Amino acid sequence: MSRNKNIFQKFLDEGKPVGEVTAVNRFILTLKGIQPCNVFSLILFEDGSKGFVQKINKDSTIVLHLGNKPPKVGTLGIVQHDRLLTKVGKGFIGRIISVTGEPLDGKGPILDFSSWNVFNNAPNINQRELLKDQVETGVTAVDSLFPIVKGQRMALLGDSKSGKSSLATQMIINQKNTNQIVVYCLIAKKKVDVDQIISRLSQNGGLDNSIIIVATLYDSLTINFLAPYVACSMAEYLWQEENEDVIIVYDDLSAHAQVHREISLLQGSSPGRDSYPGDTFYTHSRLLERAGKLNKNSKCLTAIAIVNVSNGDITAYLPTNIMSITDGQWILDMNLFKDGQRPALNIGLSVTRAGGLGHNSRQKKLAQETFKILADYQEAKEFSHFGNELSDQSKTALYIGDLILELLNQEPTKVFSLIEQQLMLNLIIDMKLTNKLNIIELKQKIKQYASKILAKDDFEVQFQNLRNDFIGLSPQKIGDKT
Repeated sequence: MSRNKNIFQKFLDEGKPVGEVTAVNRFILTLKGIQPCNVFSLILFEDGSKGFVQKINKDSTIVLHLGNKPPKVGTLGIVQHDRLLTKVGKGFIGRIISVTGEPLDGKGPILDFSSWNVFNNAPNINQRELLKDQVETGVTAVDSLFPIVKGQRMALLGDSKSGKSSLATQMIINQKNTNQIVVYCLIAKKKVDVDQIISRLSQNGGLDNSIIIVATLYDSLTINFLAPYVACSMAEYLWQEENEDVIIVYDDLSAHAQVHREISLLQGSSPGRDSYPGDTFYTHSRLLERAGKLNKNSKCLTAIAIVNVSNGDITAYLPTNIMSITDGQWILDMNLFKDGQRPALNIGLSVTRAGGLGHNSRQKKLAQETFKILADYQEAKEFSHFGNELSDQSKTALYIGDLILELLNQEPTKVFSLIEQQLMLNLIIDMKLTNKLNIIELKQKIKQYASKILAKDDFEVQFQNLRNDFIGLSPQKIGDKT
C-alpha cells in the first residue's frame, strides 16, 4: 500500500485528474471532480486501494472499488490509467492465480508478464476466418455427436451437481495431448469446490498447459464481476499476440449474472425479467463474442460458457440468453446423471450449430448412424414397456443401443482420441446380431489399435483387426446381452 501511496503522489504532481469520494455504498463509490476520465479508467485512491470507473454522470462519477475495505468519504482518487489493464503472458501458464494476477499456488511470484486491456472489443468480422478444425475434447459423446470446432462458442447447461465442472475438467485434461492452452475461470466458487477441481486437474496432468483464475465467494462482488473479463483478456493476449490456440472455460456465467444483478440493483437499476437488469444480454455477449478465429494468424479462441439451470428449466431467462449468444449447447440431464450416465448428456436437446464443420466424412457418417440407432433404441424401449413379445428388429435396436450408451458412458478422468472413438463406434454399428462385445475390455485395449494408424489407409486395416479380435469369434443368440 505504501508503494501505491507514493505512486499517488507522483500522479498528483503530474496533474492527473483528481476527485473526492462523496458517498460510499458498500463497494460503490461516488466521486466528484475527477473529470475528464473514461469508463473503465483505473482509479488509485490515496489510501493505496484501487477501483475502476463504471459510470459517468453529469455531475459525478461512479467507481467500483476493488478491495474488501472501501475508502472513507473525503478520500481523494486519481486517474492512474485511462483503461483497466490486467497482467498477461506465457509466464502464467501452469499457474493458479487471482483475478488481480497474484499467484495462489505457492510457486513464487510471476515475473514475466505484459499488460492487456480488460474490456476489449470483439474482433471485427473482416478480421475473422471461417471455422473448420475440431477441438478434441476426449469425450466420445461430445466429439462424435455434438462436436465443437476451434473458435466456436458453446454453452454447457445443467442443474446443480449434474456434472458440468467434471465434463469441463475432462475436456481440459485432454488438452495435454494437444497444443492448445486452456484458461479456466472459476467465478464465485466455494473454496472446497475450487480445491476439488484443482486436485482433479493436477492429478491428471491438466494443469501443465492451463491457467486457472480463481474468484471465490469470499472475494468482493467487483472481483467476481471482473473475473471472466480478466480471464478473457489473458486468453486474448495468448491468442492475438503469442499466436496460440486457446480454450477459455467460464465456470459459471450464472454466478456472474447474479453478481452483475446485485451490483446493478444496488445502483438503482430497474429489474427486468427474473429480476435481472436489462443489460444482462449485453454483459455476456460482449464477453463471448471476443472468441473466434483470426485471419492474421489463423489461430482460434474457443469459448465454453457453463450455466447453472435451476430445476432443469432451460427456458429460463439466463439459459435462453446464453443459448442465443452461443453456437450450440450441451445440456446435462439430472435424471441421466442419477442413472449413472457420465456425462449425463441429453442427446435429444443438445445441439451444435458449427461443430459439424470439423467432422470428416467418416465422422459424419458415424454420427448419422449413431443418432438413428439411438432413436430406434428409444422407440423400442418405449414399446417394450407394454410387455409384448419383441421382434428381432426391436431386440436388435435395444441391444445395439445399450452398447452405444455403455460406450458413451465415460469416467470423468478417462479420455479417448478421435481415432479411438471412431474405431469403437464403427465396431458397434457394424456388428451383426449374433455378435458379443465386451465394452469394458474394448475401452481398455483400443489404444493399441489406434496407435498403429499412421496413414489414412491404416484405419481399415486396424478396424478389421479390431473386429476379428473382439467379435469375429464370439457368436451368440440374437438379443442376448450376457
